Amino acid sequence: MERDARAFWIRSPGKGEIRELTLPEPGPGEVLVRTVCSGVSRGTESLVFRGGVPPNQHAIMRAPFQDGTFPGPVKYGYLNVGVVEHGPAELLGRTVFCLYPHQTRYVVPASAVSPVPDGVPPERAVLAGTVETAVNALWDAAPLVGDRVAVVGAGMVGCSVAGVLAGFPGCDVQLVDTDPARAEVARALGVRFAFPDEAEGGCDLVIHASATEAGLARSLELLAQEGEVVELSWYGDRRVSVPLGEFFHSRRLTVRASQVGAVPPARRSRRTFADRLALALRLLASPGYDALVTGESEFGDLPRVMPRLAGGELPALCHRITY
Repeated sequence: MERDARAFWIRSPGKGEIRELTLPEPGPGEVLVRTVCSGVSRGTESLVFRGGVPPNQHAIMRAPFQDGTFPGPVKYGYLNVGVVEHGPAELLGRTVFCLYPHQTRYVVPASAVSPVPDGVPPERAVLAGTVETAVNALWDAAPLVGDRVAVVGAGMVGCSVAGVLAGFPGCDVQLVDTDPARAEVARALGVRFAFPDEAEGGCDLVIHASATEAGLARSLELLAQEGEVVELSWYGDRRVSVPLGEFFHSRRLTVRASQVGAVPPARRSRRTFADRLALALRLLASPGYDALVTGESEFGDLPRVMPRLAGGELPALCHRITY
């Protein structure tokens, strides 16, 4: 049984390296997984790579199998698809998703992996963690049949939300972004695209995921009377201004947070984290999500690729890593 592995570490803000390690012997109830591909969630991982996690958020921002501490050295990531090489018979040889960092092989409890359904290719399954965030956001937002919905910010999370919303009966969904290249992604997902100044107002619900002050302000402008903005952006250590003057009070608008670390109260007694992730994996049967993978690199190139992703030199939604 192969127990040698290599892992990507952030040595210090802006500096990455590959480290070698020897895995522990899998114990009862554990699996050894050989990674097939992983995904860089550009927004969050760029923030971590730059050292932008505020000290008071270090505990909250920990990834499930993170090693080290912020700002570094730290091994961070949570979009990993691999094949079980050792473990319980029902999982042996199965393709699984795990919230694990970028590493060639790893040992985790069997309960930490989720089988990838037939019909979902491993290359698309790396999106499961982000589609899970979208599922959680929509459990929070609770859109109704026929709602007018805008998703402001066509990053990886925003596009995932739009992709899930595309299946809601009767909903009019527009994906709003400043980048014209996102129009092609919107078409693949089956929703409309609009630039911020061209987006239609009168929305019942706006999901904000641009992580910009301008995006949040525009989200509020797009709402109808008593509409709601669900805020998904993670601003790290940046302070943002919220325009609470003008029509905020007269229209009785709402801004509320959604965060994937907890199942929303309306589902908490009936859905587990495993249920939520399994649903996200089933939703990935739709080939439209392939448009969210906008680049690919080999694992050994990560120390050179991450600075380009974090600095914006290499634009991406999800950047896939092959092993």
